[in-house]
Amino acid sequence: MQNHVLDYLDDIVKKCPDKLAFANEKEGLTFKEVYEQTRSIGTYLHKQGIYKEPVIVFMNKHPKTITAFFGVIEGGCFYVPIDEQMPVARINLILDNVKPRLMICDEKTVKRAAEFETQAKAVLYEDIAHLQADDEALREIRDKAIDTDPIYIVFTSGSTGVPKGVAACHRSVLDYIEQLCDVLKFNENTVFGNQTPLYFDACLKELYPTLKFGATTYLIPKGLFMMPLKLVEFLNEKKINTVCWVVSALTMISSLNTFEKVVPQYLHTIAFGSEVFPIKQFNLWKTTLPEADFVNLYGPTEGTGMCCYYRAERLFEEGESIPIGRPFKNTEILLLDENNRLADTGELCIRGTSVTLGYYNNPEKTKEAYVQNPLNTAYPEIIYRTGDIATRNEAGELLFVSRKDYQIKHMGHRIELGEIEANVNALTGIKTCACVYSKTDEKIVLYYVGDKDKATLIKDLRDKLPRYMLPNDMECLDAMLYTPNGKIDRKALLARYEEMKQTC
Repeated sequence: MQNHVLDYLDDIVKKCPDKLAFANEKEGLTFKEVYEQTRSIGTYLHKQGIYKEPVIVFMNKHPKTITAFFGVIEGGCFYVPIDEQMPVARINLILDNVKPRLMICDEKTVKRAAEFETQAKAVLYEDIAHLQADDEALREIRDKAIDTDPIYIVFTSGSTGVPKGVAACHRSVLDYIEQLCDVLKFNENTVFGNQTPLYFDACLKELYPTLKFGATTYLIPKGLFMMPLKLVEFLNEKKINTVCWVVSALTMISSLNTFEKVVPQYLHTIAFGSEVFPIKQFNLWKTTLPEADFVNLYGPTEGTGMCCYYRAERLFEEGESIPIGRPFKNTEILLLDENNRLADTGELCIRGTSVTLGYYNNPEKTKEAYVQNPLNTAYPEIIYRTGDIATRNEAGELLFVSRKDYQIKHMGHRIELGEIEANVNALTGIKTCACVYSKTDEKIVLYYVGDKDKATLIKDLRDKLPRYMLPNDMECLDAMLYTPNGKIDRKALLARYEEMKQTC
C-alpha cells in the first residue's frame, strides 16, 4: 500500500525509464531524468538542513518546474508554487504567510525574485538538479514520512483580498488520484494536454497520473489558447488523447467555428469543470466527437481537487443543466440546510479522505470552512463547507445550483444569478455571459460576448424570465474577463461596472 506520492515515480522509472514523461513544445524529460533530478533536489534540501517546511518554486511553466515540485517532496518538504504572472503584491502576501527559507528559480525568475520582501535564499534549478544523490539520506527521509505530511500549499483567492494557502497531504492526493484515474480510465497510453497553470491544484490531474501509469503530459503553450485553430493542430501534432480543461478553454474552440476547419483526431477523453458548460457549446463538442468520453468534474481546491463526476453520454436540451453527478468512491457529499440538517437542496459539504489539512497559518479561516460534521457528535470528524448550493434530481444525481454568494435579494425576490446566465447562454448568438449584482445600485448587470444587440437580447429574455429577473443593465464585451485559472472573473466585472458608473 502506497503512503507517499513519489512511490509512483519509484515504481514507474523501473518500467519505462526512457519514455517521455513531461514535455512542452520544444523539450521534455524522461522518467529517468525526472527521477534523477528529483533525487538531486531532495539531496540539496537535506544538505541545507531544510526539512518539513515550505519551499517556494518560482519558475516559468516548464517540465523542470514539475520536477522541482517532486524534488521538494523528496527532500521531506512541501512545495509552494508561485508564478511570474502573479502581481508582486500577491506574491509578497504569500511569502509573508509561509515564511520560506528557500526559493527555487530559473534563469528568468531569479532576477525578479530580488524584488520580493523575503529572506528566502534564491537558488537556480540547474545548480541543484544535477548533484550526486545521497541515497542513504533520502532513504531515511522516506522512512520517516507519514501520509498526513503536507506535500504542497496552493493559494486561492480570499474574500478579504488576502490569499489563502490550502495545504494538502500525501493521503488526500493519493486518494484523489486513485479515484480520478478509475473514473477517467487513464493508462500507460494516455497522452495529456495540460491547460492549467502549474500554480493551481488543477494540474494534479495530469502530474501524478503520469507518474502512476507512465503516461505522457504535454504542457500546452498559453498563447495557443487564444488561437483555437493552432491549438487543435497542436493536439493533433502531439497525438494528445486526454484533456482535463476548464470550460472556457473548450468553449473558446467551439464558439469560434474551429470544428469547421479542423477536428481533434486523437481526443477520446474530455474532462471539464470550474464553470457551468453552456449546453449549446457542449452539444457542439459532443456532436463533433460522438465516440469520446465527456465527464463533468466538480470539486474545490480544499477537497484536493475534484470530488464528483458525471459521464455526459448524450446531448442536452437548452434549459437543462449537466449534472455534477455522484461523489468519487471514499467520499460522501452532504447537502446541509441553514439548520445543518440534511436537505434536498443545500450547501454542498465534503466528507472523506480528500478533505485537505486546512489553510496554512490561518486558523481563523480554517475554522470557518473546515468544521465538525454537525451530523456526528460522537467523535471528531472534519468536513469542508464549499459555499456551493446543490440539489439532487430524480435519479439521485447532484446538480450545481449556484454559489451561496450568487444568490441575491432583488425587488423582494430571491434570485439565483446562475439561472439568468443559463437562460442567456441558451440564446442563439451568445458565446458566453456572466451576471453580477451591484448592491449599491440594486441592479443586476449582465456582461456577454456575442452577436446580439441589447434590444434583441432583452426582448428574447422577456420570454424566458420573469420581469424581476431581467438585467437592469448590460454590456457586450469583445472578450469575457477570466481569472488566471480560467474561471469568469466576476469581481473584475463588478469593478468594471462600478468604475463605469463613476465616470458617467
